[in-house]
Amino acid sequence: MEKIEEHFANLSIARRSAITKEPTYLLDIDTSKNVQKENGCIVAISCSNGSVRLYNKETLSLLREFNEQSGLLKGVKFANSYSHVFSACTDGTIKCWDVRLSGKTPVQVFKGYPSNVFISFDINCNDHIICAGTEKVGDDTLMVFWDARSSSQSSCPVKDPLGVYSETHSDDITQVCFHPDNPNMIVSGSTDGLVNVFDISNDNEEDALIATCNSGSSVSYVGWSGKEYKQIYCMTHDEGFCWWDLANLDTDQPVTCLNIQDVREVINVQNGNLDYLVGGLYHEKTDQLLVVGGTNTGTIHLINCASSGLTYMRSLERGHSATVRSFCWSMQDDSLLTGGEDAQLLLWKPGATEKILAKKDNMKIASSVQKRIRVHSNDSYKSKKKHSG
Repeated sequence: MEKIEEHFANLSIARRSAITKEPTYLLDIDTSKNVQKENGCIVAISCSNGSVRLYNKETLSLLREFNEQSGLLKGVKFANSYSHVFSACTDGTIKCWDVRLSGKTPVQVFKGYPSNVFISFDINCNDHIICAGTEKVGDDTLMVFWDARSSSQSSCPVKDPLGVYSETHSDDITQVCFHPDNPNMIVSGSTDGLVNVFDISNDNEEDALIATCNSGSSVSYVGWSGKEYKQIYCMTHDEGFCWWDLANLDTDQPVTCLNIQDVREVINVQNGNLDYLVGGLYHEKTDQLLVVGGTNTGTIHLINCASSGLTYMRSLERGHSATVRSFCWSMQDDSLLTGGEDAQLLLWKPGATEKILAKKDNMKIASSVQKRIRVHSNDSYKSKKKHSG
């Protein structure tokens, strides 16, 4: 089997984006799935100034910008089978943009209920269903669902929800993530500490809930991993890491693979320190899960994840000059895109030589976009059905 280290051993900076007039945090990154020869691969970035920027992946040249401005952006995601990109906003909408059009208006708007403040979202693998997670407003914490399919009979670009899940989380739903291959499976994470797995093909929320896992802290990131994506993992706002195997739900084997309260205390980084976790990456070719972390001065750390624990693999240095907020890995060409609080988008490739005249100075900028950290006691949750943690 291929070794994971070989895919990341020679990563170096190939390109970095030009500095824009208004420097902003680069919060989230996604790349187009259906690459057309004339357009190449397109990179979408959600920015702290409320805009979505599109870049050419190979040159990192700015193609166009969609301005939302009515709230804070909470994610960006390409459709899997056509040239649309979606963005979630705290104004209670998901907007759909056609990357082929130069217009400044979305081609579709998915509208939530009046009190909804969306802070997470995803679209399933067959592009049929969109789900968004809300902040807690009053007693309501919702997962809101829409039919994402466009209708030629409908002249109205605004779509109302299909329905909601409202019973399984008691606080802000910070993450929702559909299964990469199964359009009916979704995992959610919340500041209530719970990570829930649903099969939305079931008729109601109670039947849809397959598993509830307890992270013990406020969840900042969730993802799928393992062969056939039968595992889930999460990171917490206080830099914890949990990993569960759903294949063991109905067996005597333990569901929990790893539960680390503070990754910073168990990782020995060469020539430096680990300040925070950014997210996770399941590498299909090697069947390995990676944890991506970094330092407040812009160094990126790659950490290998195994049932025996987490081990430091390597660092990517001299790229960013401030906290890295987002990344996107391409399995096709073993490239990595990273974005940070220095307003820079970087493309890392194996054996690359950076084409740039001078290194940019530190551009760390002030922003109102702050993560709220909430630490919860282990006994403050109610769980339904199967429980692990």
